[in-house]
Order: sequence, then structure tokens, then C-alpha cells
Amino acid sequence: MAAHPDRSEGAASPRLSRRALLAAGAALPALAIARPAAAETTVVVEPSVVQQTIQGFGGMNHAVWIDDLTAAQRETAFGNGEGQLGFTVLRIPVHEDRANWSREVATARRASELGAKVFASPWNPPSSMTETFSGGKRLRHDMYAAYARHLNDFVSYMRDNGVPLYGISVQNEPDYAHDWTAWTPNEIVRFLRENAGSITTRVIAPESFQYRKNLSDPILNDPQALANVDIIGAHLYGTRNSDFPYPLFEQKGGGKELWMTEVYHPNSSDSADLWPQALDVGEHMHRALLYGRFQTYLWWYIRRYYGPMREDGRISKRGANMAHFSKWVRPGYSRITATANPRPNVFVTAFKNGSRVVIVVVNKNDSPAYHPYVIRGAGSATISTWLTDANRTLAHYNTFTMTDGSFAAQLPAQSIRTFVVG
Repeated sequence: MAAHPDRSEGAASPRLSRRALLAAGAALPALAIARPAAAETTVVVEPSVVQQTIQGFGGMNHAVWIDDLTAAQRETAFGNGEGQLGFTVLRIPVHEDRANWSREVATARRASELGAKVFASPWNPPSSMTETFSGGKRLRHDMYAAYARHLNDFVSYMRDNGVPLYGISVQNEPDYAHDWTAWTPNEIVRFLRENAGSITTRVIAPESFQYRKNLSDPILNDPQALANVDIIGAHLYGTRNSDFPYPLFEQKGGGKELWMTEVYHPNSSDSADLWPQALDVGEHMHRALLYGRFQTYLWWYIRRYYGPMREDGRISKRGANMAHFSKWVRPGYSRITATANPRPNVFVTAFKNGSRVVIVVVNKNDSPAYHPYVIRGAGSATISTWLTDANRTLAHYNTFTMTDGSFAAQLPAQSIRTFVVG
């Protein structure tokens, strides 16, 4: 079938006026030629409407629970060349046994050398600092100062071994402490008020397993505790979409960062290469960044059969979804406003850095999705695009020219595509 002129990649339909294209979110008028059954809603990107600053994307390395990343796998994870994930954040554990601290150094040092932020989360204090109680295990209340020194010792150890930690958490998942240390909201607030000020790097709390606000609300509502925390951290295991927004953080979290520090999605039972199921990752990242306004998105284990890197060290389909963000949306980029859902099962997230604009689009439909795009205030620019679908992984798709801030593009069925403008 011959391609119609308005089907060509890049140029917007010659039958559409500039005014029509600039109508934010408006459905386009019917054209004389045949059109897809679904309405072609314009995707409007507004670089002047800036949202949160992106701090990075990445995952966890835990050299005690699973094998450490190999030297080659460190390059795949934190390098940004072809066949690499472009991760810019690494999470490591603070082992309660200091004899294990050295096991985290090699990967953390290489990630840091490649420009990644490295931060750490503890699962348990040293056993000498804990006690059992009806809820399991907790930090003894007379050991809070000693625990702060323990965290500082880890910060110093990593720094002395070439890893300047960006931050350290008070506790991993204190509200899901079946196998590790539990903290109540009041205990977290008390530690932040009385002891966190002595910690020599950024402090992260509370890292709830399900972004439960009953753990973070007390921090935000206590000025002294809030003064001693730098990053509100959360996990998104089973978190409802309706719980992604956090109005109280918007109200009281000024000057603080908001990080999503651990998840796997949708499960840890399927292979990371199932398609189109892997597109759930792209949609989840869209929701976390847009509605949750998180500044980071971190997977659990970096190398795992359900993770971004397969056990053989190659990027998985889930990893490709992450890389559609991490390779081109670098630390310091800002998320900007864009038409988020121009049609059902199509998800648009946009970012900028200076004059460069990056648009990541997920199409979960089993048919192609064609849309005009308008970038307000933009002129002419080169657009390069990359695509992952059932048969391609982070493949360079094409390059074309945008004119007068407008272009049109088709998303293949069940695909994720990144547009880099400028």
C-alpha cells in the first residue's frame, strides 16, 4: 500500500494548520484521506512548564545475597554506549557484619567512576544493637547514637575506598520487617530528630515497602525531623496508581528530594524478556515519574532473570524499557509537561535539558498509534529515535527533521520509542 504524505515520518500533515496543531490535546479534524479508526490526538510538549529534576535511574547490587556484577557487567550497567543500560544510580547494602563491607567496593567504585550516584541502605544494625520484641526485631532505644556512628563508619569506609556515597538510608522497608529490623513511625522520627544530624552524608528515610504515607507523613509534619532528612525514599511494591501522588510532600517537602529506591514490576516470577509484558515497566516508569513525581527509579537486582540485565549479562526487554529513559534522560534533566495519554494505552513522558527535549512514548495497543507532536516554542531541529518492540531492542529507528516545532510519528504496535530532539 502506498504511503500517504501525512503518514511520512517527521512532517506534520500538510492539511493541518499551525493553529490546529497548537491546540493542546485537541483531537485533529477529519481529513479527506483515509485515517486510522482511533482519533489522532496531538501530543503537546511544553518545555516552559518544568516539573521535577531527574536524579537518575538504576538498581541494586548485593554481593552477599547474589554474585557480584562482573567487570563486564559493570560496564553494561553504568556505561552508556551501544548495548549498555546507561544507569546513573547504584544502591548497595550496609551490611551489619563489617567483614562484608569490602564485597561491595568493586562495583560501587566502578559505578562512581562512570558518574553514577551511589547510596546505601541497611537491612539490620549490628546484632549487638538489636533486641527482640512482639513485632520482631528492633534497634535498642539506647543504641541510636551508636547506630548513627555505625552508618557514619560505612560512609567513611566507602569514601576511603574511592566511593563517595551520595546518601545513606536509616532502614530498608521498616514496615515489612519479617526478616529484618522493624521501626515504628515514632522511632524513625526520634532517630531523625536526635541522631541523623550527625550523619555525614545525605539521609534517606523511610523507604516504606509500599509507599505507605503513615511512615513519611510524621517526618514531613515534624520540622526537626524533616530538617535532618534530605531524601524521602519509597518502594512501590503493589502501590496503587491512586497512591502515587503525594500532596503533603508537595506542601512541605520543599528542598527535599523524592526517590523511588526499589521495585520490580510487575513480578519476580516471569522472565524479563516476555513481550509485550515487559512494556508494563515502561508504563510503570511513566506513572512513577508523572504522577508520583519521583526523581529516581531503581530496580531491585540489576542482574537477575526478571531484571534489567539477564544472567548472561545482556540487556533484557524489561531493561530496554528502563534504558529508553536512562540512556537519554540523564541526571539534571527536568521532566516537563506533555499530553500524557493521547489515547488509551499510549503513555507519553517528556524531559528537557537546555534546548534538548526527550520524549518517551509507550504504545501497549496491538495496533500502531499515529500522532502529531507539537513542542511549544521550538523551531527546526534534528530528531533521532530509538525503538524496542517484539523483534528489536534499543534499535536506532530513524532520524528526521522537525520544522516549526511540529512533527508526526507512528508508534509500532506494542512498542516503546524514545525521541531525542536537538
